[in-house]
Amino acid sequence: MKVYVMDAFTDRIFGGNQAGVVLADKTLEPGVMQQVAAELKHSETVFVEQGEDGLHLRYFTPAGEVDLCGHATVATFALLRRLGRIGDGTHAAHTRAGKLDIGVSGETVWMDMAPPKTLGVLPRESWAELYGAYGLALADRPEGLEPEIVSTGLADIMMPVTDHETLMRAKQNEETVTALSKHFDVTGVHMFCLGEDKVYCSNFAPLYDIPEECATGTSNGALTYYLYERGLMEPEKENLFLQGEHMGRPSRIYSRLTAEDGAVRVRIGGQAGLSLSGEMDLWDLQILHIYDIVQGIIQKKHRRHRI
Repeated sequence: MKVYVMDAFTDRIFGGNQAGVVLADKTLEPGVMQQVAAELKHSETVFVEQGEDGLHLRYFTPAGEVDLCGHATVATFALLRRLGRIGDGTHAAHTRAGKLDIGVSGETVWMDMAPPKTLGVLPRESWAELYGAYGLALADRPEGLEPEIVSTGLADIMMPVTDHETLMRAKQNEETVTALSKHFDVTGVHMFCLGEDKVYCSNFAPLYDIPEECATGTSNGALTYYLYERGLMEPEKENLFLQGEHMGRPSRIYSRLTAEDGAVRVRIGGQAGLSLSGEMDLWDLQILHIYDIVQGIIQKKHRRHRI
């Protein structure tokens, strides 16, 4: 089975966010996918299977499955174009977040986000704990911008800070952020500050064994909607998000938002390049996993008979 490592949201090798891409030639058990993702140790690994209705994608972090991943999706379609399996145009991607339209144009991939949803401003009494989890104070929150949970496929806390210097000095307490993520049922925290013609971001998801991520499509899709709701981003305009610079993996993520007849649509775009490729023999692992499942079922039946 072919396995690739792609650098997403960058136009150069060793930049952007790495994603594992597995082009499956047979259906894999979820437990096998999880083990592969844990072995590759990228923030996300995507497993791609061709179906009659298009491509089916499943995303795994080293700790568990998630519904959608922007950078892994961009990586997948950039790879498929590179391999000559798809051309320019619009392609369907079936994910646990729903069916998405993916646009490929030359080196750039644009992907639909799931319909944007605001899930509520964080209770004011939790703000001090959230900012304190990064060694910051409430004075580091810009006036008029509140921490809010927003989703375009994955729910994150949008956490505004006053400036780039504050963003760079934030130091995460992983235990506290993990507890907050569980409490508010979110993937993680997307911290940001506004620049003149760009937005600077840092993304944290320790609940999923991702202390910090250098490029995130879904989070910046959610941030696009957050800023649009506050009149800080305009429809039809191309927006630029910079992320991962201090991690040594500078990333450029683009977004576009349209609002027609009351329906808001967010798209995320970027480029991706191939850094590694290889083969992985998963057959023995697949057989062992199925054997473990069968043994578990047999043992459960035995326990019922004893009762």
